[in-house]
Amino acid sequence: MKDMEEKIILLIEDNPDDEALTLRALEKNSIKNEVVVARDGAEALDYFFGTGSYAGRDLTVMPQVTLLDLKLPKIDGLEVLRQLRANELTRLLPVVILTSSNEEQDRVNGYGLGANSYVRKPIDFGQFTDAVRQLGLYWLILNESAPAPKRLNEYTSARIDCRRFGR
Repeated sequence: MKDMEEKIILLIEDNPDDEALTLRALEKNSIKNEVVVARDGAEALDYFFGTGSYAGRDLTVMPQVTLLDLKLPKIDGLEVLRQLRANELTRLLPVVILTSSNEEQDRVNGYGLGANSYVRKPIDFGQFTDAVRQLGLYWLILNESAPAPKRLNEYTSARIDCRRFGR
């Protein structure tokens, strides 16, 4: 069980009520993993790429699963997903779109950009808690993650060199 608790969940959610609801559902299901919360798309990208307030973060430690809302300030969820899939460091990370949107185009765009799953937030807390339990069971216990990119050391070295020269 200790191994499961070391797996990080990244929750990208701008609505404080939905954030609290998700954290409560995780707690209710005894999912004790560290949850990192990014409240907009820009903060999420900073977390993934070790920039902004996450500068210097160990990029060898990535979330086991990312729960991504679509309607985010600064950078929307689909653009976050687009940037994740365009980068070798993050292109294979599991991303679950967790949103209240029932728009067919959002589902098409999400899957088209490489989302691993699309889950609509249920209105009822009991249903939501059950959905979170199932997500936790699958992504934290059953799913086998892709291996880390072999070029991670090259990536982090290049990023450090760019900072050194002001780029």
